[in-house]
Amino acid sequence: MSAQTKRDYYEVLGVERSCTEQELKSAYRKLAMQYHPDRNPGDSVAEEKFKEASEAYSVLASPDKRQRYDRFGHAGVNGGGFGAGGSGFEEVIFQDFGDLFGDLFGGMFSGAGGGRRRNRAQRGDDLRVDLKLEFEEAVFGTEREVRFRRHEACDTCNGSGAQPGKSKVTCTTCGGQGQVRMQRSFLSIAQTCPSCRGAGTVITDPCKTCRGEGYQLREKVLSVTIPEGVEDGTQIRHTGQGQPGANGGPAGDLYVVLDVKEHSFFEREGKDLYCGVQVSFPQASLGAEITIPTLYGDHVLKVPEGTQSGTSLRVKGKGVPILRGHGKGDLIVEVRVQTPAKLNKRQRELLQELAALTSIENKPQRKSLFTKVKDIFG
Repeated sequence: MSAQTKRDYYEVLGVERSCTEQELKSAYRKLAMQYHPDRNPGDSVAEEKFKEASEAYSVLASPDKRQRYDRFGHAGVNGGGFGAGGSGFEEVIFQDFGDLFGDLFGGMFSGAGGGRRRNRAQRGDDLRVDLKLEFEEAVFGTEREVRFRRHEACDTCNGSGAQPGKSKVTCTTCGGQGQVRMQRSFLSIAQTCPSCRGAGTVITDPCKTCRGEGYQLREKVLSVTIPEGVEDGTQIRHTGQGQPGANGGPAGDLYVVLDVKEHSFFEREGKDLYCGVQVSFPQASLGAEITIPTLYGDHVLKVPEGTQSGTSLRVKGKGVPILRGHGKGDLIVEVRVQTPAKLNKRQRELLQELAALTSIENKPQRKSLFTKVKDIFG
């Protein structure tokens, strides 16, 4: 296609002349995925559109070429990219392909550095272990042991994967490059070497103990310090206790995830504890001092005279210690006035006498639980 008959590169990609680099890349990515030969086998029209879009992008993606194209049009970049004197894709566009097509075509466009990147140090995977705790253990903290399994270097080959006295040899398939090139339509595409999986070396005499893996799965026991005030779902990280890294990379981490059991009557909201306690009608009417259990021992709670059912009383400092902080939350006690289900003759007489001396207007009221809580804690 001559320079006179070529379409405008901005028109090919469907972008404005003032487009940003990211807008340019996004437009090309969309077209390349739509018309790529691997997605349209045998479709010559799609192949031509892919070539056209790739040529446009190869010019506009280069700031220098884009400037020349904006000034002189196709004549300013004649001979580059896919022109009559061109040599096909340039290296810069292959580098961009790694970003543009990474999620669609994997490592096909990773370029010459793909094999080397594979041999770089890589951090090991993280591990997780769940640990069940009693409610009190989460409140006050404790020391526990956890058991988990992770890979460690093989004792026989010291992690090399080869038999003692042997070593890895250069892969003959890729010549140690970690990649092989394949011809796809008009493209020469680099792919990870299937023999060495990108490592560039292979093991000819694998270790019999680990079968060439270099690692063995072992059970580990780790002492875990549980700080006071942790909650259900809290994660405690132990750095470097995860799976070993590759090519000298650091090990991953171990995350201990806490599963806290519920208490028989205390409920927890952050640093505060909640419970309910029953009192008799006379206790609520006349006031009383009652003994209630807390996580710190028994506590004498004063019920004020005239306390209504549903009233919440706060006991300072009887809640949960603040995690990695100072102080404790509170214990919130909801007073529940118990109405006797059966009355003996004397009780009935006394209540009838009381009813005659007291009266209230039985007027309907509407008050949500949320409003009550606001009234109490304000």
